[in-house]
Amino acid sequence: MAAALATAPQPACSPEEWAVRVDLAAAYRLVALHGWDDLIFTHLSARVPGSDHFVINPYGLLFEEITASSLVKIDVEGNVVEPSPYPVNAAGFTIHSAVHMTREDAHCVVHLHTVQGQAVSAQRAGLLPITQTALQVRHDLAYHDFEGIAEDLDERERIARDLGDRNALILRNHGTLTVGETVADAWLRMYMLERACEAQLAAQAGGPLLEAPAEAGDKTAAIAKAGLPVIGRQLAWPALLRRLDRVDPSYRD
Repeated sequence: MAAALATAPQPACSPEEWAVRVDLAAAYRLVALHGWDDLIFTHLSARVPGSDHFVINPYGLLFEEITASSLVKIDVEGNVVEPSPYPVNAAGFTIHSAVHMTREDAHCVVHLHTVQGQAVSAQRAGLLPITQTALQVRHDLAYHDFEGIAEDLDERERIARDLGDRNALILRNHGTLTVGETVADAWLRMYMLERACEAQLAAQAGGPLLEAPAEAGDKTAAIAKAGLPVIGRQLAWPALLRRLDRVDPSYRD
């Protein structure tokens, strides 16, 4: 961590909240580790267990600098509810609050502006059924049309409507979004969505595309729906935390 950063004392919170903070800080670090961050922009948020409050990134910190204690606790409108040395970008919480307010199961929301995510968001056909990875998320994917920078609170209703009961959203001309009951769920869904977008761009650069047979797509979707949450929470997420601990365990501070 850079010496110029403000010091955030460890908040007085329940063990359940601290566990969520550690997982969300890890998710920010993993976004940076995969090169998916966009300077200080975009957000990942998580609900504080047993409350209507959320933790989100301190505005101005790079994702590689975020720690569990530096995350800022806010309400559904993006207002800070506990003292923090850091500001938050309340306008940036518009998209997140649209989901948190209407989906009780969406305890974590991940929103990115990657090159591949933006590129596919600008393609009329969206995500194509051309890879196994795409087929694992495509059944759970929705789309929301671009309305400009998301500062209009009225847009929240339309974001929630377009997402519906699905867990992944392509924001047209903008980027990607995933949700989950846990940070692990949301992060793994984003990993699959981003990998699918990246593979699509590579395939489009190489010549005529081959779409997967419909029956194979349905089979892949069914297996993914049943298995991804378990695989993510019990296998992939612990492995990712071990990787972070080897690289830089300060996200736990």
